[in-house]
Amino acid sequence: MCRKISFLLLFLTVFSLFTLPLHALSLSAKSAILIEGQSGEVIYEKNACEMLSMASTTKIMTAIVALESGCDLDKKYKIPPEAIGIEGSSIYLTNDEELSLRELLYALMLESANDSAVAIAIITYGSLENFVEKMNEKAAELNLSSTHFENPHGLDAENHHSSALDLATLAKYALENELFAKIVKTRTYKIGGENTLPRTLVNHNKLLRLYDGASGVKTGYTKKTGRCLVSSAFRDGVSLIAVTLNAPSDWHDHAELFDYGFSLYESVSLADIGDYTVELPILNGKKSTALAVNDSAFSFTQRKGEGDFYAVLEVNDEISAPIYKGDSLGKIVFYKNDEKIGETNIVSLENIKKKEEKRFLTGLIDYGKNKIAKIFHRPWNNVAPRE
Repeated sequence: MCRKISFLLLFLTVFSLFTLPLHALSLSAKSAILIEGQSGEVIYEKNACEMLSMASTTKIMTAIVALESGCDLDKKYKIPPEAIGIEGSSIYLTNDEELSLRELLYALMLESANDSAVAIAIITYGSLENFVEKMNEKAAELNLSSTHFENPHGLDAENHHSSALDLATLAKYALENELFAKIVKTRTYKIGGENTLPRTLVNHNKLLRLYDGASGVKTGYTKKTGRCLVSSAFRDGVSLIAVTLNAPSDWHDHAELFDYGFSLYESVSLADIGDYTVELPILNGKKSTALAVNDSAFSFTQRKGEGDFYAVLEVNDEISAPIYKGDSLGKIVFYKNDEKIGETNIVSLENIKKKEEKRFLTGLIDYGKNKIAKIFHRPWNNVAPRE
């Protein structure tokens, strides 16, 4: 439990002075969406809830289900025979090969390898059917209401579909996984060696080279589905995620979406590490107070010029010694327009020992001294000795 200090620590920005005008985007996509990557706020949408085929953007879900399976990423696995000779994009796996799950994930996301998708599914959950069931369970968990999977690779299937909104939601979730985020922004990666054919994987996502700040995520294409792209970009503290489905000019579409988003949004730094130093009362300590400081930075993404920010100190109830350096003593809570947007811990900068309790005999002697001092009406050390 915390007690809230009623005073405000700091007003961090001023009221909005202006808003930027919206403008129409000229996109080739049948369906599109742009969201802010921190909050998921929709910045732009075009038929974003329409249920459509999504081709190899399917592999975003394949990767995250595999990463959350708990399987050893660096153990070498024999390639299952079911993964050999899968149509479409491939790294041409062979029967005698052994690759790690990590290597297969890079092949999946960089080369969009369908054979890697099948191998990953069987290695992690024993069969394609089991793996697809896990994919659909994850879709339900994330409330992807327009999404259903029939396979782990995205080749055309009657009941295999999603929407731009669902794919943006999925990408936001997946990018919170550090290894996933690392893989999808990698341009080239080498796998194999020793008993396995060495390969240099090249990321199909040209946006990584074409757009400043691009950081992922996944391409897709079949003749039936058309060009699909889920992408992310990060610039000056602002994170954006864009999705287009059936977009003949997808690279151009995503560049235009990102330019639009970055023109509207900014990241506001509300605290760097150590910005807030407070002195807090301590019970039963050799010192009566402890210095504490915020241990992490905090920033918030918003439309440019919006918002009135402030911060409030909340202190843990009954902070008692002993206190050790780094102990959490409370938090700084940040608000925008009276709505909580985040917080950072405040931690002790010092060690504070507990007061030593006097031993029984010492206490008894002190008690006697005090009684005698009261009789003479003066302190014990000023009582004159008897002659």
